Amino acid sequence: MIQLAIMAVPYGLAAPIATSLIGGGPAVMIWGWILVSILTQTLALSLAEICSKYPTSAGAYYWCYRLASPHTRVLASWINGWLTVVGVWTIALSVTFGTAQLVVAGVGIFHPEWVATAWQTYVIFLGVTAVAFLFCLFFNKYLPTIDIICACWTGLGIIVILICLSIKAAAGRHSIAFALGHFDPSYSGWTPGWSFFIGLLPPAYTYAAIGMITNMAEEVHNPSEILPKAITWSIPIGTLSGVIFLLPILFTLPDIATLLQVSSGQPIGVMFTLAMGSEAGGFGLWFIIFGIGMFCAISISCAASRATWAFARDKAIPFHQTFSKISPYLDDVPVNALLLSTVIQIFLGLIYLGSTAAFNAFVGVAVMCLGVSYAMPVAMSLMNARRDMHDAPFNLGRFGTVINAVAVLWIMFAMVLFSMPAVIPVTKVTMNYASAVFVGFAVISAVWYLINGRFHYTGPPIPEESTDSTDSNRSTSPLRR
Repeated sequence: MIQLAIMAVPYGLAAPIATSLIGGGPAVMIWGWILVSILTQTLALSLAEICSKYPTSAGAYYWCYRLASPHTRVLASWINGWLTVVGVWTIALSVTFGTAQLVVAGVGIFHPEWVATAWQTYVIFLGVTAVAFLFCLFFNKYLPTIDIICACWTGLGIIVILICLSIKAAAGRHSIAFALGHFDPSYSGWTPGWSFFIGLLPPAYTYAAIGMITNMAEEVHNPSEILPKAITWSIPIGTLSGVIFLLPILFTLPDIATLLQVSSGQPIGVMFTLAMGSEAGGFGLWFIIFGIGMFCAISISCAASRATWAFARDKAIPFHQTFSKISPYLDDVPVNALLLSTVIQIFLGLIYLGSTAAFNAFVGVAVMCLGVSYAMPVAMSLMNARRDMHDAPFNLGRFGTVINAVAVLWIMFAMVLFSMPAVIPVTKVTMNYASAVFVGFAVISAVWYLINGRFHYTGPPIPEESTDSTDSNRSTSPLRR
């Protein structure tokens, strides 16, 4: 359930939908989704194999430590851990900020003349962040229930959207040729081929956090069997739900030029209103996406705080003694780690005050960081000729090398792709600052390693090498509820 809550397919495809429309429209939306799903399946299979061998809540940075050579394992796990932490910070930020933009779009349904300023959108973002923070702080023991509600809400929401759009189609119905083949790259300014790839950001964003289910390793019975299945099957389930969500939208899509002229940059409210033919109908469908966004914001904020706590526990971030503490009074919530994660998101959100393309930057950084953190252990396994995977319970067999290679190549391509601006020519307002944020955190990580990490960081704890005292101190997970 937590995997479905974090993926939140309708939200992941709807929040950055403008990028797909700019990239080319319907053909990009449907075929881009299927293409990215196939490519991500290779990554999911690769991670599932490694996870079956090393099932741990530390995830990718623990895998790097185990798969790298003895001379490089500490540095490799350090780099991967920082990529993971920055990735979960920025993907949590993208969800809370994207949900704030959904609020602006929702208000625009009834007040289309209102143009939200950058600071007004930022204040709404603070409100969404505060709600997610309070849920993580005071309702920790109810988070599994929230994840179940989110999964049910998502499934029912997709069905409701399918039925309502199919029946109403107030903006008209399109042919199969349009819904599955219309491609207009003129809005992006890029060449047609590259414009198509630019439009892949929403599907890549939706699948960005597929490896975060490993955070539940200590809570799952027989994780070597259960977690690989969860990771592997999340892609086909997500693909199917995404197709069911997209098809009614593509067959009833209002005029694309009208949608891209929405002042807030978030056309989902206008799209549903035009397709349903009424403000009430548009608001009803908008509310489904908004609800998924809020549920996802809570789940992803919780996951971000846990990843922050785990890395602080291993002495890899500044003031780790403070951020590795767990509150005994609030259902074992890592309060300080939650505060750190939230404050960093709030500061990064200020980028929006200078760039209306900030949301794409947040999404881009999240996809890049988490993608590279997942690709690193896969690449290390490949460089070891997959010797470490021969006894993995979930084994890819003779197809493993090809599957691993495709997964790594896809992430390498995505790194370049999501550093690019969605529209050219580029201005300081439309610039994609993902690469700047990525490099900024890389510098912070490198400097802190030289100052502190190389003296105190020894890598994640290895269960079979831990003493009893170390186990009790370092393996206690705030995820236990």
